[in-house]
Amino acid sequence: MRLRNFLPKTAALLLVFGLAACGGKFRTYYDTPASKDWVVTGVTVSTPRTLSISEAETFIPRADIVWREDPPGDRYAQVEKIMTDAVRQGAAAAKGSRPVRLELTMTRFHAMTFKAETRAPAGVHDIEFDLSAYDARSGARIYGPEHIEASFPAMTGAAMAQARAQGETQKSQITQHVARTIAGWLGAAPDPRRTFSSVGG
Repeated sequence: MRLRNFLPKTAALLLVFGLAACGGKFRTYYDTPASKDWVVTGVTVSTPRTLSISEAETFIPRADIVWREDPPGDRYAQVEKIMTDAVRQGAAAAKGSRPVRLELTMTRFHAMTFKAETRAPAGVHDIEFDLSAYDARSGARIYGPEHIEASFPAMTGAAMAQARAQGETQKSQITQHVARTIAGWLGAAPDPRRTFSSVGG
């Protein structure tokens, strides 16, 4: 075997083994479903400024917030906007009679870097938050806070390139999955809970 052919294959194998060492179990999960009699009239998302951010273009940055698709800027505000849109979309499926307001506090928003998206064999968008619900009339807390995981396998390589060519992005995929998670939690859509193994950090 020629050296010039051997080195790229060796590098690829080292990449796969290195990423495999960062693998683990992830899930879309909530413990207690919400009441099916709710209608959501307000959504507030906060991203504590104590959460760490990484802009490093590595495969799996060590940080609570990893986000690349929006231009460089306030990543906390960008995460809040994505999550607010996603939760509102999912909550719109609830058609109950009791008006409630949802408050989310982000604990993790770890999406894929572009390096991982293009070169890693697999990946995960690791989205986690604490959620509370309040009666919109009285202001009394009627649910939570409960930790909810809305993580899901990330598309990589040729599959993600094809998805992008069709207009999908990491943002659209994360929005759709968080919306499905919220709709399922509200009992207005199929239960999305599942556990999976993938490469992630």
